[in-house]
Amino acid sequence: MRRLASLLLFSILTATAACSQSPSPATPAQGTPRPNLYACEGCEAVYDHPEGDLDWQLTIPPEDEPGEVLVLTGRVFKPDETTPAPGVILYVHHTNAEGLYPQRGGEAGWGRRHGYLHGWLKTDAGGRYRITTIRPAPYPNASLPAHIHLYVGEPERRPYYIDDVVFEDDPWVTDRYRDAAENRGGSGIIALMLDDDDTWRGTHDIVLEW
Repeated sequence: MRRLASLLLFSILTATAACSQSPSPATPAQGTPRPNLYACEGCEAVYDHPEGDLDWQLTIPPEDEPGEVLVLTGRVFKPDETTPAPGVILYVHHTNAEGLYPQRGGEAGWGRRHGYLHGWLKTDAGGRYRITTIRPAPYPNASLPAHIHLYVGEPERRPYYIDDVVFEDDPWVTDRYRDAAENRGGSGIIALMLDDDDTWRGTHDIVLEW
């Protein structure tokens, strides 16, 4: 009888330990890519950047571009959320102050699809990046918040996209929007502050996918 009780206790403890070590169904197991991670339209743009070295700082709009200046800074971390990730390429594009992907005519490559408000950068040794651009507007007659598209290119890995950067003060960032967010790369919902130079500033740290 004592032997049977011991076996039952051992079985319960073993099952409890196994359950405690199982990953949450909503969280990919360590080292396992998220389902459909690479099902990504346009992600090939990450590696279609101009020849030459990429800098960790990117200025997107031409000097005469209408709109409010926005500076977005942050760091990119490896999946452990602690280790900086150097040499990661970010491809960025967004709408203009009217909510359109603007073209001047004669665009080539990705400019034909994304307009001229796009560009590439590569994180520095500390995983840092800095984007200077204008604050985008929502699409006309749409119910989506204004957003900045971000695509990630890690060394020796297929590119993928992460959650768009959107702004907390946008009326379209609703509870429904928050609940539907996948949080790829971390939450893309950021707070903006307007400084004395009339520049919007925000911080967005990115955590790479497994």
